Amino acid sequence: MASDWIDDAPLLRGLDAATKAMLRAGALRKEFARGAVLFRPGDRCGHFPLILSGSVRVQRVTESGREIVLYRVGANETCILTTASLLSGEAYAAEGVAETDVVAYLAPADRFAALMNASEGFRGLVFEGYSRRIATLMARIEELVCTRINVRLADRLLALSDAGDKIAVTQQALAADLGTAREVVGRTLKAFERSGWVKLSRGCAEIVDAAALRSLCGAERD
Repeated sequence: MASDWIDDAPLLRGLDAATKAMLRAGALRKEFARGAVLFRPGDRCGHFPLILSGSVRVQRVTESGREIVLYRVGANETCILTTASLLSGEAYAAEGVAETDVVAYLAPADRFAALMNASEGFRGLVFEGYSRRIATLMARIEELVCTRINVRLADRLLALSDAGDKIAVTQQALAADLGTAREVVGRTLKAFERSGWVKLSRGCAEIVDAAALRSLCGAERD
C-alpha cells in the first residue's frame, strides 16, 4: 500500500503521526532509470527527495570535462546539496545521476518548508543528515589531498570487490571516484598488474592478490 512507504523507511518511521500525515499528503512517488540526471548545475531545487531504494551519484564536472564524485546518496540518506538549495534558494552547483534504478518520494519545496517549520522531528532528520554529509565531505577532501593515488585506488578496488574478485568498472569511472585523471588511474593499474596484484581486461579488473592491496592500504594508515 502506498501509505506504508513511510513506515517501511527507517529514516522516517520514528516521526510523529502528524509529520507522517503531512509527508503522505504531499510527497509523490517517482522512479528514475539508471543513468537519469536528477539535477544539473544551475537547476533550481523544487523537491526534497526521500530515497527508498537505489543510489544517486553527486558529482562535479570540471571545465576540462573531468568528473569528480563528491558523494553518493542511498536509501535512508539525504542530499546535502538539495538541503542547501532548499534552505538558501540557491541553484545546484553539481549534478546528480541515478547510479542504479532509483525509487524515491519527492516532497515539494513548499511542503518541505512547512515540515521544517512545523515538525521538530523532521528538522532533526534534515539537519542530522546535513551534519553527517558535511563530515563525509571533509573526509573526502582530506583523502583527495593527503592520500596517495595508489592507496586510494587499492582501497576502491577492494571496496568494489565485495561481490567477487572480478570487477566490471572502467578507468573513467574509477578516475571520477578518485578525483583524478583517467590516465593516472591507467598508469597505476598497470603498475598493480606488473606487481601481480591485478589482472586487467577491457572494462574489467580482476584482483589477484587482495592481501597485497590491503597491505598497501594498511601501510599508508600506519
